[in-house]
Amino acid sequence: MVLGLRARGERSAGALELPRARAGRGGAGGLNSPVIAVEAAPLRWTWLGTVPYREAWSLQQRIAEARRSGELAEDVVLMLEHPPVYTMGRRGDRAHLGAGPEQLVASGADFVDVDRGGSVTFHGPGQLVAYPIVRLAGVFPIPGHPAHGDVIRYLRALEQAVIETAATYGVAAERRPPHTGVWHGPSKLASIGVKVAGGVTLHGLALNVSTDLGWFTQVTACGIADADATSLQSLGAAGLSPELVAPILAAALARGFGRLEARPSPPS
Repeated sequence: MVLGLRARGERSAGALELPRARAGRGGAGGLNSPVIAVEAAPLRWTWLGTVPYREAWSLQQRIAEARRSGELAEDVVLMLEHPPVYTMGRRGDRAHLGAGPEQLVASGADFVDVDRGGSVTFHGPGQLVAYPIVRLAGVFPIPGHPAHGDVIRYLRALEQAVIETAATYGVAAERRPPHTGVWHGPSKLASIGVKVAGGVTLHGLALNVSTDLGWFTQVTACGIADADATSLQSLGAAGLSPELVAPILAAALARGFGRLEARPSPPS
């Protein structure tokens, strides 16, 4: 099937070609159908360039629906950057928005209420955003519950992928329980917020590579008052861009998901 997205900005994403599920002896039905096993196959990912947030959100929803229905045979990770945008998750508190949505928009950013977990965060140039759209039960199964996956293990895998990616560039990163995300000391390097609908994941993680960290000062990012933001660049990893870091993060995600490798799948 073709799930099209025309990206604006530095690159054009064109139409993303994704494989249809093929009927075998068990058919190609929904999540509970015995379709061809793909969990040990390479993890497919694609770099989409700069994509407005609302367009990327719409694309996620279309791909997730195809994955739920069984029309899409494989999991996929979308890698991209967004133009400046603040997003507010389901647990968000309007008090964390500083002067409010209108002032944030006046600063040159979009503002979007979204259905992921977590509070408010910023996305923008220099930040690598990864949206894994995976059948959670196929990656982190819960014994005795074949239609359900372990979202806590999934969140820890996303964190671990960022930690390994940062280590590639000589940056020490860590978890900071009970908060979700990845940190360097008291500063947050990557934010994570997800949704699971019908057994399939949406949203994902945002890793600050060379982000202008001033954007974060306008809000209480992730609802944590005593935390500031940091980036790979500000921690000494110079000369990086989200596009350069994307294959490193994809490989780390593949390891965390138990895949043989990460395989790029350029938009056509």
